[in-house]
Amino acid sequence: MTTSPSIPADISVLSFEDALAELERIVRQLEDGRAKLDDAITAYERGTALKRHCEGKLREAQAKIDRITIAADGTVGVEAVGWEA
Repeated sequence: MTTSPSIPADISVLSFEDALAELERIVRQLEDGRAKLDDAITAYERGTALKRHCEGKLREAQAKIDRITIAADGTVGVEAVGWEA
């Protein structure tokens, strides 16, 4: 797995589900508004990295999805589906 320089190594090893759970926790913490400014900034920066990581994981999953097609003559084929942003 290639680690993006913009995503910390400890985040790049997380599964989509684990990263999303941590991101949700950070959002709740920030919405609560009780964190000190420095802590809120740090949490926001980590949340941004988690969001990028989740988006990357979704792109990877989408790239693996194939669409089954049936031609007019009845032959079955597979068409790769690319990521649509």
